[in-house]
Amino acid sequence: MSADLNTEPEINYDVASSLEGVEEAQKIAKLFKNTKRADIAAEKLKENIESLDHVTLNIGVTGNTGAGKSTFVNALRGLSNDEEGAAETGVVETTRTPAAYPHPTMPNVTIWDLPGIGTPNFKAKNYLSDVHFERYDFFIILTSERFKENDINLAKAIKKKKRLFYFIRSKVDNDMNAESKRRDFNQERLLSKIREDCRSNLKSVGNPKVFLISSFDLQQYDFNRLIDTLEKELPEAKKHALIQSLPVYSIETLQRKKKHFQRLIWLTAFGSGVVAVVPVPGLTVVCDYVIVTSFLESVFRSFGLEDRSLQILGAKVNVRWMDLKAEIKSRFKDGDISGAVSSYFKTPSMAAIMTLKGLMSSVIPFAQLPAGAVSVPVMHYLLNKGLKEMEGDARAVLVKAKLHYV
Repeated sequence: MSADLNTEPEINYDVASSLEGVEEAQKIAKLFKNTKRADIAAEKLKENIESLDHVTLNIGVTGNTGAGKSTFVNALRGLSNDEEGAAETGVVETTRTPAAYPHPTMPNVTIWDLPGIGTPNFKAKNYLSDVHFERYDFFIILTSERFKENDINLAKAIKKKKRLFYFIRSKVDNDMNAESKRRDFNQERLLSKIREDCRSNLKSVGNPKVFLISSFDLQQYDFNRLIDTLEKELPEAKKHALIQSLPVYSIETLQRKKKHFQRLIWLTAFGSGVVAVVPVPGLTVVCDYVIVTSFLESVFRSFGLEDRSLQILGAKVNVRWMDLKAEIKSRFKDGDISGAVSSYFKTPSMAAIMTLKGLMSSVIPFAQLPAGAVSVPVMHYLLNKGLKEMEGDARAVLVKAKLHYV
């Protein structure tokens, strides 16, 4: 298990991002001055904040017939093989053309089920061009046995084009079940043997990353190590899309997501501080409301607290989704994030703080910089408070689903 959820991550301020934030705040202030409409300025700010949630991520999954590509695609989307919208699975090649499977709650993330290399319609020589190589942010090359020559040649071609790729040895649970009958069975020894066999098999590729996976239980074996690796190697915006899309089926995944949002809180709070130093009456309070609402809507969706995610989880664990929803006790239980934030902003203590910020920003001479200094910790407190409440809700849902021990 990772470090305590309440531990604050180390923060590194990005000067370029900070300057960009100042420029965006000035544009929003200018828009407000020209239109005299706070709602238009707020909508523009909302678009800027939510732009990160609209970054596309395309994952190409390929492998030989029977390797379990479609089952893995479904697992990444949080779906069982028999659910509506799941990729078709079977013992024969069921993927005849590149098939796009959007994430059920994050439409900006698409997992592509690619035909196996060397199949009749996808010969090895032209495979990358036939599946539209440039479309994918990274590739997963799957096998349930040994990696074949076609897999190795594909990896070399992807590497030559300087695109990320990862080898996955699937169906590890089958190996475990088969070997567990032996009196001298040792799980760690068997896993090491499989890893070493894969590395030996792939030595012509260099020192490739190989992960052992069971698509029927992603929390077992190397799945979290795969996500750790992707977090390190993907560009920041693509990493955000990946973390957002992970199904919350374990405490470890929930913890990963919370830490990711904790890092974003500081940058989001800084955005509030930037707006506060712009001397435009009425702008700072409106923008703070938009900032908090947009951030917490993203958290709510990512933590799997909206109805669609609860329905998918309920089907997976055979628990009525309304019973899962009943475990959400916080102020956000109805899914009306905007209403919950609005009510909180109207409490006497918050109203007093926001009034003071507004006065410092636009009325009191030379108080804009202090207003910005006040805004950052206030916004950090609000965002962190909402994040912790939603984390508590997500934990309660996992307990009800009996996934909290994972």
